[in-house]
Amino acid sequence: MKKISAILIICVMFASCKKLEDLNKNIKDPVSVSGESLFTGAQKTLVDAVVTPNVGSNTTRLFDQYWAETTYLDEENYNLNYRKGPDGFWNAIYVNVLNNLQQAKTVITATTYSNDLSPVTKQNKLAIVDVMSVYAWSLLVETFGNIPYSQALNASVYFPKYDDGLTIYTDLISRLNTDIATLNIAPTDMSFSSADNLYQGSAASWAKFANSLKLRMGMVLATISAPTSTVAALAKTTIESAAPNVFASNADNAFLIYSSSAPNTNPMFEDQVAASRHDYLPANTLVDAMNSLNDPRRQFYYTTVADTTIYVGVPYGSAAPVQNIYSQLYGSILYNPIFQGTIFEYSEVEFLLAEAVERGYNVGGTAESYYDNAIKASIEYWEGEGGASLSAADADAATYLAQPSVAYSTAAGTWQQKIGTQQWIAYYNRGFEGWTEWRRLHYPLLVPGPNALTPIPLRYTYPIEEQTLNGPNYQAAAAAIGGDAVTTKLFWDK
Repeated sequence: MKKISAILIICVMFASCKKLEDLNKNIKDPVSVSGESLFTGAQKTLVDAVVTPNVGSNTTRLFDQYWAETTYLDEENYNLNYRKGPDGFWNAIYVNVLNNLQQAKTVITATTYSNDLSPVTKQNKLAIVDVMSVYAWSLLVETFGNIPYSQALNASVYFPKYDDGLTIYTDLISRLNTDIATLNIAPTDMSFSSADNLYQGSAASWAKFANSLKLRMGMVLATISAPTSTVAALAKTTIESAAPNVFASNADNAFLIYSSSAPNTNPMFEDQVAASRHDYLPANTLVDAMNSLNDPRRQFYYTTVADTTIYVGVPYGSAAPVQNIYSQLYGSILYNPIFQGTIFEYSEVEFLLAEAVERGYNVGGTAESYYDNAIKASIEYWEGEGGASLSAADADAATYLAQPSVAYSTAAGTWQQKIGTQQWIAYYNRGFEGWTEWRRLHYPLLVPGPNALTPIPLRYTYPIEEQTLNGPNYQAAAAAIGGDAVTTKLFWDK
C-alpha cells in the first residue's frame, strides 16, 4: 500500500511540474516561423533599407545631390561615421535580409505542404528567394566592394573572410541564370501569393525582374575599363541574353505598397512626418538642372516657393535655417504613408538598353528610342503619382523630348553625359541606384559642398564593428581594394 501511495505522489508531482512548465511557455510568440513569413519580412526590410531617408543607414540622396540637409550637415559633408550609416545599412542587409532569406529557403525546402501546392510552385518559391538574395548581395558589393560572402551566413564561422567583389558578382550572375531557368511562368504556377508584397507571387513577373537585374549587373561589368577576355565575354552574354526578357512597361516595376498604419508606413513618412522632423530640402544642384530643362517633373518633386511659381533649391553643402525662401519636398507624394517603395523600374531598363546599344551590344533598337522610352516612362510614373492623366503625361513627355537640350540627337555631350544626366533626374527617389549610375557613367559633373571633408564618396567605408570584431579579415579586405576610404574606386569604377 505504501508503494502504491508513493507512486501516486510521484505521478501527481510530475503532473504538477508539467503544468508549471506549461505556465512558463510564451503563448504569444510562435514556436516556429514559416518560410513564407521569413520571406515577407526580409522583403520589407530590404525595400525599407533602399527607400529610407534615415542617415543612420542611407545617405545616398545626399551623395546624389538630390537633397540637402537643413541643420546637421555631417552626411552632406561626407562624415559617414558620425551616425554610423555604413553600419546601419550593413546590418540591415546581412542580419535582417540575407539571414532571413537563407532561413526562408531552409524552412521552405524542409516543409511538406498540402496537396494544393505543386512541386513546381515550391520550386518557384525557392527561385524567387534566391533572386531576392542576389539583389541584396549586389547592393552590398556595389556599396562596399569586397565583402564577406562565401562564409558570411555560416553560423559556425565567427570571423568570415571577405571575398573579391568581381568574383562575387560573377557568382551572382550564375545564380541568376539558374533561377531564371528554374522559374516556371505558366499562369497556374504561382508561388508566394499574398506573402509576396512585390509581385503577389507571379513567377512571370519575377522572371522579368531577374532578367532586368541581370541586365543591370551585366552593364556594371561592361563599365570595367580594361576587362579580361573572360569578363568581357561574360558582360556580353549576360546583357544580350537578358535584354529580350526585361521589363516592358511601368506595370512591371518592382515596388512595395506601404500601409497607412504604423509600423508599415513608408519610411519617408515615418522618418520625417511621424517623427516631426524637417531634415531635408531640395538641393540646388538638381533643381537648377531641371529648371534649365523646363522639366515637367518638378511639380511632383518639389513645391514652388511660397506665393511664386518658381522652384529654388538650397545651396548644397550650406545650412538653410530660413526655409520659406526655398522649395520644399513635394510631401503629398513623398511623405504619403502609403507611397510605394520602388527598387527597380522600367525607365531604368530602357536607359540601360540605350547604353548597351552605345557600347555595341546586340540588344536591338536604337539608343535614341530607348532613351526616349526611359524619359517618357519616368514622366508617366511621376505625373501618375501626382494624379495627372496618362494623356497629359505623354503630352508633357513629348514637349520635354522635343527640346534641343533634351533630344538625344542634339543634347550636349557624349552619350555618357546624355544618358547619365537623364538617369540622374529620373532616379530622384532612388538614391542607391542614382549613386551607382553616377559612379559608372561619371555624369552629371557633381561638385562637393564648400565644407566637404572628402570628395563625393565612391563607396561606403566598412562598418566600425567589422574593424573591431573581424579585424584581420577587415585589414586584408581594405588592403585588397586599395584602402578603406570613401574615395577608393571599386572594381567596376576603375
